[in-house]
Amino acid sequence: MKMLSLALGTCFAAAFAFASPLRSQEPPAPVEPNEEKGEVWDYATDRADRMTVSVNIAGQGPYAFVVDTGAERTLISRELATKLQLGEGTKARMHSMTEVSEVSTVIIPDLAVGTNRIKNIHAPALQRRNMGAEGMLGVDSLQSQRVSFDFTKREMTVIPSRRTERKWPEGTIVITARSRFGRLVLVDASVDGEKVHAIIDTGSEVTIGNTALRQKLERKGRLGLIAPISLMSVTGGIRLADQTRTKRMVLGGVEIHDLPIAFADVHPFRKLDLMDRPAILLGMDALQLFDRVSVDFANRRVRLLRPGRSALDGGMRNARRQPESVWSVG
Repeated sequence: MKMLSLALGTCFAAAFAFASPLRSQEPPAPVEPNEEKGEVWDYATDRADRMTVSVNIAGQGPYAFVVDTGAERTLISRELATKLQLGEGTKARMHSMTEVSEVSTVIIPDLAVGTNRIKNIHAPALQRRNMGAEGMLGVDSLQSQRVSFDFTKREMTVIPSRRTERKWPEGTIVITARSRFGRLVLVDASVDGEKVHAIIDTGSEVTIGNTALRQKLERKGRLGLIAPISLMSVTGGIRLADQTRTKRMVLGGVEIHDLPIAFADVHPFRKLDLMDRPAILLGMDALQLFDRVSVDFANRRVRLLRPGRSALDGGMRNARRQPESVWSVG
């Protein structure tokens, strides 16, 4: 899915100013392994609030890569691939947010995130200005790992799924997900009373719903004020969408109120065969409302820790952002 996005703000304006291009950040420095015997990283965030971690390629680096749990493949910028003189791979078909396109790949002989190493990755090489980073870590690099994001400490932990995870605080929500074409899909979720399939996507800042969900909400009079926005993919494609605010989203029993959601039948829904069923791509605007989020790919399990003092009447704190207008989506 390779999504990047920026969320619309507290209110909708009649006209929107375009956001400046996304900028890559300096890679964060790793720290010592914690009690989970995993690698703990101080993550950085780019302009779209996506998380980036340090990556070494063939012994060189570090380079800042966005962590994208919604992407089936790892991506690298064409500029970095040229600098490292990576060999050309075969052509590949890539499903971005806005289109399906033929792209060139390069062969990453060795990619390391801490002590985790992946060999011989055939990675699509795209322009840096569209990705907003030197690369993106996809599911192919994370499929045997458990990735935990601590938003209060600004740390990311990567450990093998087979290792025991430290005990989480009482009240943590544990959701067993289904695997669909390599992506984790939560089925214990709803938007304004409508059950949805929810795909966690840390590469996307905004949450996106499909037309099937929009139509159900419209028929029941639950669709709020609509405003147009533009989605820009990592390939540079542009897709128009309509954005509104949900009154109540539920994930595994946890409520999130007043969250923006953009509606568009983007390619990931087609790829996952979710065009005819209500579905959402759950972006960083929702995930960052929790104190901690853990995504265990091998065991198909997601943990969500509610915010400590920010909970309101048993529900999550409201989502509040400043207005933006062009959202990059991958």
